[in-house]
Amino acid sequence: MKKLTERQEEFFAFICSCIEDHSCPPTVRETAEYFGVSPRAVQDQFTALENKGYVRRIENRSRSLKLLVSKEEYFMGSVEDEESEEEKARKEGISVPILGTVAAGRPLFCEENYSGSLTLYPPIINKTDAFFALNVRGDSMINAGILDGDLAIVKQQSTGRNGQIVVALLDDTVTLKRFYKEPARVLLKPENPKYNPIYCQDVKILGTLVTIIRTY
Repeated sequence: MKKLTERQEEFFAFICSCIEDHSCPPTVRETAEYFGVSPRAVQDQFTALENKGYVRRIENRSRSLKLLVSKEEYFMGSVEDEESEEEKARKEGISVPILGTVAAGRPLFCEENYSGSLTLYPPIINKTDAFFALNVRGDSMINAGILDGDLAIVKQQSTGRNGQIVVALLDDTVTLKRFYKEPARVLLKPENPKYNPIYCQDVKILGTLVTIIRTY
């Protein structure tokens, strides 16, 4: 259960005191008068308390609050602050494997291609999906802002939308190109006029580009 903010604690304590003194929770109007705020502000605080699991509201009742956590449980410290997965990831980071140059015929995700890892944080990536990183070689995507030596962060998936930059496996070669699905073929388009577009019918998508990391 997540801990309350200082302001939420004030509202929670007021609710608890009203129940102790009057055997019933306060109304929105009574709470608004006590704190000198609008009824809408009170509703927002009640919603926050409900979302965090401290109270439950019963519909169609003016005194609609029911305590789910007692004042003693909270203020005596028995309620532990549980962090969300996103908050934990934001503090701890998520390890992303870096895959090096891929030799012909060697699967991208085999151990021989592993060349280390880096730690990234939300919102760039999340724990619910799989990601990997590739070192960019060449200038075929220069007009998309992707330069030789960049590190491409890729979300692992087997499909792509038209216009997305994907990592594709084509004839045992891994390439980073913009993807377009045409009626009878697939177009892998470079972002450099020096290079010709690649038309193919049998291509395997390994992931879609999330972001680029560049060092100077």
